[in-house]
Amino acid sequence: MDWKLELVILPVTDVDAAKSFYVDQVGFVADHDHRVSESLRFVQLTPPGSACSIAFGEGLTDAEPGSIRTLQVVVDDADEALAHLKANGVDAQGVDDQAWGRFVYFHDPDGNGWAVQQIVIPGAT
Repeated sequence: MDWKLELVILPVTDVDAAKSFYVDQVGFVADHDHRVSESLRFVQLTPPGSACSIAFGEGLTDAEPGSIRTLQVVVDDADEALAHLKANGVDAQGVDDQAWGRFVYFHDPDGNGWAVQQIVIPGAT
């Protein structure tokens, strides 16, 4: 049996600001933005090429905005990812070279933290 992680809920303060940040600056794809009821709004976004999405909105979680410290996505080129983020106004930090990968870090407007990893296989060229 496969167990697939396909959705992670992020706690945010301002749904529209978060959507704008992730779509317009980071480059995620807006899949859904649906108001189910007066107290429930569901926004789902997916990083390009990912099988896992993020969601936030109203009435989805009681977690403190900004309490998610490290979500991670994987890219082919950390330098390109850093350049993309910075060109779109994201305060991204990196590139941090480690034995197991090259990392770029950023936070959303609420402080939810992200690591962007370029996987490095030791000895591979």
